Amino acid sequence: MSSLPLPPVTLPLLPVVPPAVAMRWSALILAAVTLGCHAQDRTTEAGEASITDAKAECAPYDYPPLDAQRTAFPPPSKAADILPNDTTAQSRWQSIVSSVPNIPPKPAPGSSGSGGFKYPPGDPDCWWTGTQCVTPKLSGLPPDIADVPEPSTMGYGFDDGPSCSHNAFYNYLASKNQKASQSPHVFCTSCRDLVLLAAMFYIGTNVYNWPLEAQRGLADGHEICVHTWSHNYMTSLSSSSAFAELYYSKYQFLILHQSPQMLTPHPQRQMEIIKLVVGVTPTCWRPPYGDVDDRIRAIANGLGLRTILWKYDSFDWKYGSGGTKKAEIDANYQDVINKASNGSFASAGAIMLTHELNDFTMSEAMEYHDKLQAVFKYIVPVGVAYNNTQAYVETNYTLPTFEQYISGTTTIPPGAQAKLASPSGSSSGSGGSTSASASPSPTSAAVVTLPWTHAGKWLLVTFALIVLC
Repeated sequence: MSSLPLPPVTLPLLPVVPPAVAMRWSALILAAVTLGCHAQDRTTEAGEASITDAKAECAPYDYPPLDAQRTAFPPPSKAADILPNDTTAQSRWQSIVSSVPNIPPKPAPGSSGSGGFKYPPGDPDCWWTGTQCVTPKLSGLPPDIADVPEPSTMGYGFDDGPSCSHNAFYNYLASKNQKASQSPHVFCTSCRDLVLLAAMFYIGTNVYNWPLEAQRGLADGHEICVHTWSHNYMTSLSSSSAFAELYYSKYQFLILHQSPQMLTPHPQRQMEIIKLVVGVTPTCWRPPYGDVDDRIRAIANGLGLRTILWKYDSFDWKYGSGGTKKAEIDANYQDVINKASNGSFASAGAIMLTHELNDFTMSEAMEYHDKLQAVFKYIVPVGVAYNNTQAYVETNYTLPTFEQYISGTTTIPPGAQAKLASPSGSSSGSGGSTSASASPSPTSAAVVTLPWTHAGKWLLVTFALIVLC
């Protein structure tokens, strides 16, 4: 039996073209689609934020503005120390060293000598690791922040970022707290008009390895704080090394939005060059493992950093180690939820230790966000809970007060020059959709009838690829 000829294919919205021309168009479209499917923009924060595949997110990339300055920072593989040729850092250290008490370093847990270490029971150093002390014994130091003063409020934040695979997590955070204040980013003309969401405690070496991910934290409106250079036990380090752990992390954030031309290295003035470039300088930090005493507090205070701790720990970082199961982490979250439900935070709010560390810790945060929001009246960044409107050294960057934040009031600092896109504008943002002017609808659809040839087959394959991409 002979086969019947296939009927012609009717395709709407296409001009009438000869099959040969259709094949040429199809080839061009196919090439563009193939490149679009596989190529990723690893040169801008917006491009990096648009990547949806976690494996692609975590593929290494070069970032020229930072590449030009990598020798101005300590190696990322070990604890920091002041670089021999960094006279700016050396001068800064000399300016505060006299205010640092002569407290010997303490052995890190599990290190040699830790087994025989005996700390005096009177807690002379206000050592948080040993006693949970948050009120320094050394005069002139401010108390640590371990909870928030606002009742029924969660001081929200995440340690150990930026994670290379955090796009899904940041997209989720950007979709929450829609009544929160929209905070302008006066240092970045490409920053999105998004709400402040959380305090992010970034590790310097993670910023070193994933600068565009760190940029997203700033662009999304998170409150950025320091989490040291290499995430070591701070009280185990020498005083100069502890200084370097904070110094190089703090001033690293100043390079995040700059062009290579503005970052020409100078053998004597690495940090001064960076300071000349517009950026933000954090004024908050969190010690890894909470390991802080008055010696470390004095160093942080000399650098203008306020110490932020916590009273509740999700222990999400323990998942997978020592047989720790998800159910144990869930129970820690649930404990805080239960306390909030029974009125434990009626007079003052809470800070819970959670992490951007890996996919599990971020997925737990997403799983429990709405459950926390159901029992806490407000979930706000830690600085907002303290009405810290000047969260950075730069005075032309203002954050909202707590009342402004919860009421949805937008605060714009005087003289702000950034042109931010309105929610209905055409600027695109990670975690959001791009708004564009719609093309006028055609009054009638042009229809072309092609015979079932190779041209028609190629067009159908091309359109299928567009849909799949």
